[in-house]
Amino acid sequence: MRRSICYTEPHCISAGDVSTWKFCYTTSTSLPKGTKLKFDLLSGGREIDWQIPQATSKDKKNLIWAEMPDGKGVPAKEIPSSDKFTPSFEFILPSEVKIGETVTILLGTPEKSKEELAKKGNQAQTLIQRRKQFYLYIDTKGKGDYKEPEVFSVDIRGNVLHNIRALTPSIVSRNKRFDVVLRFEDAFGNLTHNAPEGTLIELSYEHLRENLSWKLFIPETGFLNLPNLYFNEPGIYKIQLHNLQNGDKFYSAPIKCFADFDKSLYWGLLHGESERVDSSDNVETCLRYMRDEKSMQFYSTSSFESAEETSNEQWKQISAHVAEFNEDNRFTSLLGFQWFSEEPEEGLRQCFYVKDAKPLPRRKDAKTSSLKKLYKTVNPKELISVPSFTMAKGFETNFQDFTPEFERVVEIYNAWGSSECTTKEGNLRPITSTDKKGIFETEKGSIRKALAENCRFGFVAGGLDDRGIYGDLFEKGQVQYSPGLTAIFAIEQTREALSLALYNRQCYATTGDRMIVGFAIAGALMGSELNTKAKPGLSYNRHITGYIAGTTTIKEVSIIRNGEIFHTFTPNETYFEFAFDDSEALHKALLPGKEEKPPFAYYYLRVIQDNGHIAWTSPIWIDYTDVPPPSTTAAPAKKPKKKA
Repeated sequence: MRRSICYTEPHCISAGDVSTWKFCYTTSTSLPKGTKLKFDLLSGGREIDWQIPQATSKDKKNLIWAEMPDGKGVPAKEIPSSDKFTPSFEFILPSEVKIGETVTILLGTPEKSKEELAKKGNQAQTLIQRRKQFYLYIDTKGKGDYKEPEVFSVDIRGNVLHNIRALTPSIVSRNKRFDVVLRFEDAFGNLTHNAPEGTLIELSYEHLRENLSWKLFIPETGFLNLPNLYFNEPGIYKIQLHNLQNGDKFYSAPIKCFADFDKSLYWGLLHGESERVDSSDNVETCLRYMRDEKSMQFYSTSSFESAEETSNEQWKQISAHVAEFNEDNRFTSLLGFQWFSEEPEEGLRQCFYVKDAKPLPRRKDAKTSSLKKLYKTVNPKELISVPSFTMAKGFETNFQDFTPEFERVVEIYNAWGSSECTTKEGNLRPITSTDKKGIFETEKGSIRKALAENCRFGFVAGGLDDRGIYGDLFEKGQVQYSPGLTAIFAIEQTREALSLALYNRQCYATTGDRMIVGFAIAGALMGSELNTKAKPGLSYNRHITGYIAGTTTIKEVSIIRNGEIFHTFTPNETYFEFAFDDSEALHKALLPGKEEKPPFAYYYLRVIQDNGHIAWTSPIWIDYTDVPPPSTTAAPAKKPKKKA
């Protein structure tokens, strides 16, 4: 039996190309006059998806139309869809199409010159995909009663080489070997080998070991694994990649080599997803994307707990894939969910389990209808609960029911803004909107305010999210920033080690750049709790040390003490190391303790780079456990002076 033929011209496209695309349908049966054709691009309408064409356009730009076998044009009619954001396009045949004849659907412009095609054509999607599909529905009766579609497919490959990304560890020890992965990418971040023939890439170290230089070809796979590199001297390194064809140079994120260090630095996300991959539709693809494309070392799922957002069947699939992807020393996957209550005592939480095969608690269930009830169902070492988006008005968390056994870290930043403090207090990425219907900041959820109330948590960062309460933010003109990243200092890359490090608050947050940040007081690392009984000298002097290896020039490093900028450095270089003494008597700079707890002070570091990216270290707390004079016990902390 003869079958219809569907083919595209061209059959292989580079991601993001702009041109006129042809979808040719050769029919195996006669199509009478009045037959209806419906063409569906299967596009989600995102910037990365295939561009939606126009049915009419005066300037003949980004059009869709059909051509009959005799070359006569057929206009398209836009058909809205009730179950998706993008329309389909319908054509009515003005005459019969006989067996073996071809109807062509065109996306682009009738213009023929290369300049006009590039200006007025239709843009292909910007992510690579094998056999990207398009559907053509046919109704020979002309009543809109469409059955199974005919299918077109086209391969989308990487475009011209634009960037070389070197994936390296952030922290290594002297003479300890490590691997480097090179990704050859187009302008959209896709793997590619589309470069002039004979292109050579020279690899070297930016600073030390200048005698080392390798010349590499670009492989067809678009990536290379270079094993067994090492540094024989402590210092800051960057891998340099020099394209000898055009002179372009690319650099890795910084690598800090210690003489000896018992921890490594791991990067990932506890909350968020990518605009490229919808984790609700395909969590397996999401996990693979975060591991392989985004080069994350840990990732937690974060679907909302409601049955409308996450069904029991979906939770089973998520649980199974998380367990499957978890692999020690390669990729740590965590089973997580988001919890939201309109009560500000609870607010929005990102919760994740340390172990597999855990149930999804529902707020509608009596046993888990509140956070207090939820916490009673699990062991503190099996679940970490992260307050998120805390300064978002209407979704805020006021920290009045702070539970330190579970709430070890707080999300100080995600792609919708920072909850560190108010705009007046110096928030550089506030929660705000260009639309009055959007979400704005509220001081009630300020993290600095919570720290002043003696809530003790480390800092993590979230990424982009468009699910649940975030679902309408795109339409409301909400200001969107870069997705954040969380860095964790841990002994090894396992669930147990990473979770323990988070429990001990040995982590920090960035707005997306992988800058290396260290912070200590009297030798105690970020997240530590000190006291003057064990270290009496802290009453008179706090020796503060730190180091920052930036991805670009470091603009400002601020020591925050009790919610105020205590001291600021302006390095104007890519690496900065400092030692600073706070010699003010501690009893003059204390916040009052509550519920018979001693007065205290807290410090953390905030780093700002020239490119606008920010990092926040987890705080360090100092309890004044000596008995202070009565006049200082209940006195409010004095506002420290800013120092240049």
